[in-house]
Amino acid sequence: AMSSKSSSNEYSKLDDEQVRALSSETPLCQSLEVSSFIEDSASLSEDFTDDEILSGRGEREIIVSMDDAIESIGYGRFQKKVLLAVGLCFAADAMEVMLLSFLSLVLQAEWGLTERQTASITASVFAGQLIGALCLGGLGDRIGRRPTFCLAATIIFVFGVTTSLAKTYETLVAMRFAVGFGVGGASVPFDVLAEFLPNSNRGKNLLYIMYFWSAGTLAVPFLARLSIGDGISGGSWQLFVVLCALPCLGSAILGVIFVPESPRWLLAEGRSVEAMTILRRAAKENGHDAHVLFPEAMQLEEDDEEESGICDLLAPRWRKISFALWAVYFGYSFAYYGTILAVTRVFDDERSSSAQVGGDDAGYNFNYSAILKSSAGEVLGTTLVVMSVDRIGRVASQIFCYVMGGLSVFVFCWYASYENSSGSVLVLLAFSMRTFEMGSSCVTVVSTPELLPTKLRTTGHSVASAMGRLGALLCPFLVAESTPLKTIGTIMSFIHFVTVLSASQFPETSGLAMGRVKKV
Repeated sequence: AMSSKSSSNEYSKLDDEQVRALSSETPLCQSLEVSSFIEDSASLSEDFTDDEILSGRGEREIIVSMDDAIESIGYGRFQKKVLLAVGLCFAADAMEVMLLSFLSLVLQAEWGLTERQTASITASVFAGQLIGALCLGGLGDRIGRRPTFCLAATIIFVFGVTTSLAKTYETLVAMRFAVGFGVGGASVPFDVLAEFLPNSNRGKNLLYIMYFWSAGTLAVPFLARLSIGDGISGGSWQLFVVLCALPCLGSAILGVIFVPESPRWLLAEGRSVEAMTILRRAAKENGHDAHVLFPEAMQLEEDDEEESGICDLLAPRWRKISFALWAVYFGYSFAYYGTILAVTRVFDDERSSSAQVGGDDAGYNFNYSAILKSSAGEVLGTTLVVMSVDRIGRVASQIFCYVMGGLSVFVFCWYASYENSSGSVLVLLAFSMRTFEMGSSCVTVVSTPELLPTKLRTTGHSVASAMGRLGALLCPFLVAESTPLKTIGTIMSFIHFVTVLSASQFPETSGLAMGRVKKV
């Protein structure tokens, strides 16, 4: 007892640095007296905040937020590998949608389908996307981003390939519905990439994924020309759908190899050790010393978000954002997919007044050159928003692009309705339409994960996507051969106007941490 009291008196004369040195150099059995002194010493405890405590090894345990951890990793090789895997999935999504504008008209000619049946082929994919978005989005919040991502990519590939085996109209519609179900989960891989990006340049880097989408839309006319041709010289729509499904096979494989679980999701689930392991892996791949950047004593700040579900989207905190998101997604999907169908219809009509059915000359005669040139507008649209989204903000970028998109589609449809319309002018107008439709959709998709918290991110994103698929499901029945082009242009421009009003209700998210928007 005397020895213990003497030791305590001796330690009380030491300053903080000496105590730390002694505790780190003294064997565990002898350091108990030092630990006892530290616990009783009010003066020493005042040197530490609630976020820093003295560990048993004499090191400070530093609490770091997930946003700061991601920021310190920066953007490098790790994110580029995730971008490649996620990008291929986005390219496949674009291809599965773009191919509908060709496949529906091809099957109308080859199988003698009615106009309603032709529209139903396209609508079945969007109906599948609506259900898939609701199911797979919620699954991403429950079992994790990574398994849901790989599942969605696998579904798209498997049923994309089996579509080629369909012998009847009913079987083909069922296969395309299943493809749509997988495409409905495409918002999950996008959220995976978003959750790995630093706040400082997240907008620009998220937009890079849209180049994969543009590549997919550009690839479809090229693959259609190679596999389908003009329908007279032995083209094969079966080969066409198989080729369009291949990118998702690559996405699923790369997803397993390159894409880990989201550390943000792991932290929200209370699995902070696993989250820190993934952060160290990302830091190492980006060229940092992982154990210097994230030492053993460092801990992640626990996520204070409460458990959330789909009903929480209608809670007072998120109700206004949710309604605005749903309206914008409905509008942009209706406008984007309606634009693709309108362009293909106009340039099919330009070369052949209608798809011919029956007889030796039955076929379809797409103006592949014009369609490809107009599709290239998507590359320009993506580039424009890459340069502007962090400068003028998400909201201003969306409003500008939606306004210009509405004007472009109105002029295009009205001009195309005249018999003597110039093909060159039509191509230029179609290019303009695709530019602004792509630009607006890019910014909308980028801002969505920024608006929502981790616990609601994939659920909220997927419900918004489901509303978008509803708009896409309805547009084939508007952009039908029996609907006058002037009517199409007028309705679509009105939808753009409503979308502009809805997008103006978003809070600005540029430069903010994900899910940290101001209360609206």
